[in-house]
Amino acid sequence: MNNENRSIIKEAFKLSIPVATGFLPLGIAFGILMESIGYNWIYSGFFSLIAFAGSIQYLSISLLTSSFNPVNAFLVSLMVNARHLFYGISLMDKYSDSGKYKNYLIFAMCDETFSITSSLEIADKKTRNKMFFYVSLFDHFYWVLGSVIGGIIAGSIQFNSMGMDFALTALFVVLFLEQMLKKENRLPGIIGFGASVLSLLVFGSSSMIIPAMIIILVIFLFGGDRLCR
Repeated sequence: MNNENRSIIKEAFKLSIPVATGFLPLGIAFGILMESIGYNWIYSGFFSLIAFAGSIQYLSISLLTSSFNPVNAFLVSLMVNARHLFYGISLMDKYSDSGKYKNYLIFAMCDETFSITSSLEIADKKTRNKMFFYVSLFDHFYWVLGSVIGGIIAGSIQFNSMGMDFALTALFVVLFLEQMLKKENRLPGIIGFGASVLSLLVFGSSSMIIPAMIIILVIFLFGGDRLCR
């Protein structure tokens, strides 16, 4: 490995450290919850490896303990992860020439990785693609590692896991508040919050995500230029 690659990996690791502080405890909580319904660390680790979708993984715990309904599972997964469609649209230019890394970058996209990659501006295409890849890889690794650790801990120590499924919600709240510290993000944040509240009131908690995303998309498609001034 040459010095350039070492430098990229080192920088990607530094960028991913804040994600590690969230993903490790969240992954641990997921592993513990999986163990509590009878799935050991092998299942939780493999699940995180091939799915890597924190919110739907938490929801899947209730799906695994209810009657088998693949259609319902599909629709819930679609609604919960619909926001990734918007992430993908906003990153089309950055990921369009990512070459051999593209498939993995698409697979490993999550809220936290999006937050990092969307703000990175690297002129050199080769360096940029490697940076995106290593940031995504580190974030993915943290989640899998946390899931495995949680499963192992839960299999060795018995304790009450009630309330641990709130961990992911808490992370989203922290990420939102952090973005709102920047002046340029406040109006989009308020619009997103308002659209979410409106959709919650009209459609209910189980069907609010897609309507909220549509409202946000329409607002920014037709008023984006004025809102960003």
